[in-house]
Parts: sequence; C-alpha cells; structure tokens
Amino acid sequence: MNKPPFGVLLVNLGTPEAPTSAAVRAYLKEFLSDRRVVDVPKWLWWPVLNGVILRIRPPRVAKAYASIWTEEGSPLMSISRAQQRALKAALAEEYGCDIPVALAMTYGRPSMEDAGRELRQAGAERLVVLPLYPQNSSSTTAAVHDRYARALAPCPHVPASRWITDYHQHPQYIGALADSVRRYWDEHGRPDRLMMSFHGIPKRYETKGDPYPSQCRATAAAVAQALELADDEWICSFQSRFGREEWVKPYTDHTLEEWGKAGVGRVDVISPAFAADCLETLEELEVENREVFMEAGGKEYHYIPCLNDSADHINMMVSLVRENAQGWS
Repeated sequence: MNKPPFGVLLVNLGTPEAPTSAAVRAYLKEFLSDRRVVDVPKWLWWPVLNGVILRIRPPRVAKAYASIWTEEGSPLMSISRAQQRALKAALAEEYGCDIPVALAMTYGRPSMEDAGRELRQAGAERLVVLPLYPQNSSSTTAAVHDRYARALAPCPHVPASRWITDYHQHPQYIGALADSVRRYWDEHGRPDRLMMSFHGIPKRYETKGDPYPSQCRATAAAVAQALELADDEWICSFQSRFGREEWVKPYTDHTLEEWGKAGVGRVDVISPAFAADCLETLEELEVENREVFMEAGGKEYHYIPCLNDSADHINMMVSLVRENAQGWS
C-alpha cells in the first residue's frame, strides 16, 4: 500500500472507563502514581495514595462522573473521538490523501501502545505528536513525553516525531476562543465579568520553573485583548486544588465567592486549559462553582463550553499539524 507522508498522534489526559468506584479507582491509581503529577517521594506518597485516597475518593468521584456521563460514555472520550474524526477528514482535504490520526490517553485507554499499533498498521513512519494541552506543564505535556517514551521502549523501529509542546498564543487558538465568547454573548448578552479559569498546579511547581502558569496568564491576556476588555472586566484564575499545600493563585472558587459577596451580578466562565469538556468543566465549573457564586449573592452564572470539535478548533489543529509537518508532504 502507499504509505502516508506522516501520521498524527492526538493525546489527552484520560478518563475512567465507567462511572463506577472500581473504574475510577483504577484510573486514579494510574494517574496519581505518576511522579509528573504528584512529585512527593514514593515512600511518603504511597501509603497516603493507597491507604487513604483510593479508599475515600473513588465513590465521590464516581458520583460526579455519573452526573455528566452520556450514552456515548465519558464526555472527554466522546469529544476526543469526534476531534479525531474531524481532524482526519480535514487533513485528507488539506493534503489530498489519507493522513492517519490516532487517539491516545496518557492514562487509561486507548493507550499509547494502542495508538502506536494503529499508526503502524496505517504505514505511518513519521509522526506529528499533538498533546491537547494548549499550555505546557510538567504534569501534562511532559507526562505525555514520558508515556510516549515508555511505549516506544520495546520497539525496534522508532518513528521520526515532531512535538507540539504548546499553542497557548497561537493566533487561531486565541481567535477561536474569542469568537466562541462573542457568539455566546451575541445570544445571551454580556456579563459583568469574564473569568478564564485554568486547571491549577502547586505553587512550588511554578517556583521550580514550570512554564504553565505564565502561559495561562498569557493566554488569558491575549483573549481579553481580542475581546477589547478593560482590566476590571476579566480575570485569570486557577481551579481544581488537591491537598493542603499552596497552589497557583488566584483560586477560582475563592474569587467567585468574593465577587458574589461584592455584588457582581453576572459572571461568564470559560476554561482555556481544556481542549474538550470534561469532569473539571462540566461538573466542577458548571455545577460546583456556580453554587459557590450564587450562594455568595451572585445573580447569574454562565459557563461557556470548550472549543471541543468546533470547526474553528479543528482548523487550528490543521494549522498546527501543517506547521510542524513541513517537508514531510
């Protein structure tokens, strides 16, 4: 068969296979065992993880997953599959031939090995690796690097690969985010404040040199500029804290509580760290943090969905692939 000029490996974080305690426990064990995610020494972390967290958290997290689960399964998985199909179709139109696109999750399935077999069977010997993390962090993008290397360790033929480490200020990414907000405002009116909430990381990660928080702030500032917002009309905040140590601030939930108490009437929220809606957006942002704001005195709270498989988002991915596959077509 004719070999494709290259293939594309899309990678996202992962998801439990079912909204059950057993499935969540298996997923959390793999996820929280990664030193990129939790860098506490194993002798200290292991008893906490296995003796406390994996006993207490799975039922509660499973309940949260059940509240967002669909007939197609986990939203993260169904949206990622839709992105995979849409990108494959768009690349076929762009290049005039079939460009294989495989999906892998850093944790859970489809695994990196599953995706590798799919791409190898399609004849791809050169890969563009696209982690679906707009901002680069040791706990996400670097974890993909580690997982990719482990998957390739037994392979006699390592494919040439080009990595997209981030796209936090790519013009099409910023434009797609701003346009999604404009479309929402055209239909629902404008808020008093726009909150751009990003998944948080411990403060000490930033102190050690993790570029993620600064890239989040740069993304938020670029979107605010594109929307022509005044400084007091938007904020960059961080959500999803875990444990007792200090994380990057300002905290999303604390800020919403302060705004509610201060009489801010309407808040709209987007989450530019996520390429696909998932538990952290559909349950934490849309439900939990809505309650925080409303109970503190807020009047209206609107969550604006992620870019997901929108045409703007897929076109941006095509541009990323094209820019990184130069000379391979």
